[in-house]
Amino acid sequence: MAAIDTGTQDLLADLDTGVLTLTLNRPEARNAMSGAMTAALADQLAKAELDAEVKVLVLTGAGKGFCAGGDVKGMDESNQGGAGASIDAAIHRQRVNQRATAGRLFKMPKPTLAALPGPAAGAGLSLALACDMRIMASSAILTTAFARVGFSGDYGGTYFLTQLVGSAKARELYYLSERVSAEEALRLGLANWVVEPEALAAKTREIALRLAGGPTVAYRYMKENLNRAMSGEVDDCLDLEATHHVHCGQTTDHKEAARAFVEKREPVFIGR
Repeated sequence: MAAIDTGTQDLLADLDTGVLTLTLNRPEARNAMSGAMTAALADQLAKAELDAEVKVLVLTGAGKGFCAGGDVKGMDESNQGGAGASIDAAIHRQRVNQRATAGRLFKMPKPTLAALPGPAAGAGLSLALACDMRIMASSAILTTAFARVGFSGDYGGTYFLTQLVGSAKARELYYLSERVSAEEALRLGLANWVVEPEALAAKTREIALRLAGGPTVAYRYMKENLNRAMSGEVDDCLDLEATHHVHCGQTTDHKEAARAFVEKREPVFIGR
């Protein structure tokens, strides 16, 4: 395992066997997002997208929580302190931060997993939903939380939630900000696996290593196909699938998998 210097203790990073684990590390504040955390997360995601050693990315939280979203205490102190940047500058900064974090988790051509040891709320929920799949401890909960603090929502949560559960349910969860248990999250399709808290790390590593040892090129194009399918026309999706499928047929991974099938053994993928 190789620890990576992120420039702040608010975000920890390590790379092991192709699995990059990014840990939101403010347990005393339920891993609420600080400026340093957000900047470091954006930086590490940008590097991970281009690093051939990174096969899969895991996002998790330190202690008993995943991420409480924005630091509401910090917001209150800022509000009491008077005017800061102009509203236009603030909007632009928010847009940049969102695209560099939630946007990159969703779009990067590598599998992304969120491992939730505890609550994911507000922007923290959005980050979890931006990942390809989610593993939850049975004690974890999800909540949009925004209505409780007078916000409309950020970091892509309205998009991701609507895609996963449909518009009517997403509206309910945003308007009422009720808590969703791990079991309910699994039923709704917001979680892919629910395990006991003590089994979360092992289950996360099991899935991450399986993905890290998989066909990297095929995963890249699967993710693009699936993302495009969320809003694309059927003919566009069919054409994109054809292009990617034929391309994958020329890869070393496909040829190895076909040979392994004939030889009745597990394939060994090398990512090209």
